[in-house]
Amino acid sequence: MTVTAAAIPAATADESLYRILLIEDDAADALLVEELLHDTGLHVELTVRPTLAQARTSLATAPVDCILLDLHLPDAAGTAAVTAVRTLAPHTAVIVLTGLSEARAGADAMAAGAQDYLVKGKVEADLLRRSVRYAVYRSRTERAGIEAQATQLRAEENARLQRGLLPPPILDTSTVTVTSRYLPGGARALLGGDFLDVVDDDGLLYAVVGDVSGHGPDAAALGVLLRIAWRSLILGGHRGEDLLHLMERILVAERGNLSMFATCTLLTLDQHAATATLHLAGHHEPLLTTTEGTREVAAAHGIALGILPGLRNWPRTTIPLPPSGSLTIYTDGLTEGHNGTTGTRLGVEGLLTLIGNLPHCDPATHLDLLIKETHTLNAGRHTDDLAVLRLDWEGRQKR
Repeated sequence: MTVTAAAIPAATADESLYRILLIEDDAADALLVEELLHDTGLHVELTVRPTLAQARTSLATAPVDCILLDLHLPDAAGTAAVTAVRTLAPHTAVIVLTGLSEARAGADAMAAGAQDYLVKGKVEADLLRRSVRYAVYRSRTERAGIEAQATQLRAEENARLQRGLLPPPILDTSTVTVTSRYLPGGARALLGGDFLDVVDDDGLLYAVVGDVSGHGPDAAALGVLLRIAWRSLILGGHRGEDLLHLMERILVAERGNLSMFATCTLLTLDQHAATATLHLAGHHEPLLTTTEGTREVAAAHGIALGILPGLRNWPRTTIPLPPSGSLTIYTDGLTEGHNGTTGTRLGVEGLLTLIGNLPHCDPATHLDLLIKETHTLNAGRHTDDLAVLRLDWEGRQKR
């Protein structure tokens, strides 16, 4: 039996809707509770189920705010009934209904997880009203506390992962200015597998920007692993194709899902020779900014890591650099958003247009403005992770 909200009028003092599930096999007692709820003046949507099994079906199809539970059901009784209901609806208020002769039943029920208990035959409308309102309030407060704790734990985990994805660069002698930004995607801002790193070694500047397929902790963990592997291998003297081959072996050995892969760009910046050497593993080209503007660099493409392990198809491209300028490497979260109301993606051409319209400013402000503009065009539909690395130089180092 279901009694809709229209059958029980709302009181002017309380406009909240209380969705109540009454689990009671005695039709007379159920009718009594219905009349009492009517007299409370609460705005109620009441559903009555005679067994726990039928209540289980109701809870699976529609949420409720409060459960009024008889302790003597055909398929459950006593604290076992309370435990079963709490299992079915762990964040829903539960008020048990006991008999006059059950002195300890109410206390035992509360120990089992109920918010309150009422003795049949001694319940008045005011008492029921206060009990329902308090139980629902307490349940919602507990739920909010649990969600707040989960959010805090998630933030702490994300902070630890982010430190692994975005480490401080190692810049012993380089005069290159390094600016980076990272924004997670997803409804709950979960970190994904985007990563970046910069290391100065042997007078050269080495950089990597990568993107592990997927989102969430598995992708983030693999991204951290690949980033640490890259730094260790760079400091160990590995370069270019050899470095990518070792990173791919690590990815294949550590990925939990055979479908996971990673794209990345390796960059070696030589200020003395005024060149940058690129290896693209399934990644798009960087952007080069000079006094004449910003353009996409033409570079040979190689295969993403983990797609065809062992193929080792990562050609090298060396490009000349101007005396002063910047290189920007980014993941596709920067270009895959919508381009305003046009119904199309922003893409590289749209990104270059945005950059051309931005005012001249320092690298950090420039990246912040660029990301802000892409998000404005995407109108809150940003779902992919975003990592951007910008390298700026002025003049050439002399050895």
